[in-house]
Amino acid sequence: MSMPASPPLAGVRVVEFAGLGPAPFAAMLMADLGAEVLRIERPDAAARPGDILNRGRPAITVDLKDRSALSRLRAILDAADVLIEGMRPGVMERLGLGPEELCGSNPRLIYLRMTGWGQTGPLAQAAGHDINYIALSGALAPLGSPDTPPPPPLNLVGDFGGGALFAALGIVTALYERERSGRGQVIDAAMVDGSASLLAMYLSHVQGSRGGTGTARGAYFLDGSAPFYRCYACANGEYVAVGAIEPKFWRALLDGLGISEPLSQAPRDWPATAQRLEAIFLGRTRDEWTEIFADTDACVTPVLRHGELAAAPHLAARKTYLVEDGLLQPAPAPRFSRTPGRVLSRDETAGMDGAAIAAEWLATRGPE
Repeated sequence: MSMPASPPLAGVRVVEFAGLGPAPFAAMLMADLGAEVLRIERPDAAARPGDILNRGRPAITVDLKDRSALSRLRAILDAADVLIEGMRPGVMERLGLGPEELCGSNPRLIYLRMTGWGQTGPLAQAAGHDINYIALSGALAPLGSPDTPPPPPLNLVGDFGGGALFAALGIVTALYERERSGRGQVIDAAMVDGSASLLAMYLSHVQGSRGGTGTARGAYFLDGSAPFYRCYACANGEYVAVGAIEPKFWRALLDGLGISEPLSQAPRDWPATAQRLEAIFLGRTRDEWTEIFADTDACVTPVLRHGELAAAPHLAARKTYLVEDGLLQPAPAPRFSRTPGRVLSRDETAGMDGAAIAAEWLATRGPE
């Protein structure tokens, strides 16, 4: 019987300085894909037993004001492959844990710095949150109706899309490059930069690469203004999402709605067309529409709430979500054919002694 393959990042040692939002999410992704992640908690840290972002990795408590504790921590970092920190620029340097010192001691260390504004620039030391980073990067302005303020898309675009996912990409890219050079490097992962990168297609459209529609709020085909790309209310107060952009999908949508004649997709007709579709969608419940459009190419899906996710047929078939420790959680992504990631349960993580792991790293780091 063949042994199960190790996950993709097995053998990679990551030290994570505990924080909120994007840095722990990046560390969660590393742990899901098999990295051995050791989280550094401060003595006064609040317990977060149900925090999914902290799954899959043990923690040790380190008083960063204690010189002897810092000395031991630096020794642990000498045995690490990756450091993840999300503090304001200069904080790690004041602790004696800046990249110049740590990378000088461990030249193979990949030092990931996760911030909103980045390590340089006029705002580097300013406070901020997701909404501020995406506002300045240009990612917030196109969102929403033209007669209301732009709605913040939770904290998905700045913290997690432009922040943690770019941080994770930076880490694995640096690990790959290290195979050739033998050297680590410092990664400046700024949410303002990542969210700007996400605007690549939109920027190409507003600068002329897509004709036929406008690009201002209320005129752009992806901002919810077009009748073929928006959500509609149904009879029971729930919603369906429609993404019938291409003419063949639009025709399938009209067929399902019982509209036999052609209906314009031209921007000048958007308000009237949307008004007609709104009235039709209100005639049935969300689930009735879901059944009507099943097995069609109309690009109509139900808008699901979190309590419905586990039972959704497609998500259940793919095991997109799992229930672990009594919590609905996203499964590791992306998926690997030979070396899948996995989510460690709270019991498994509790059985991983962070101090023992640190001691093992110290024992295997080689001679001074």
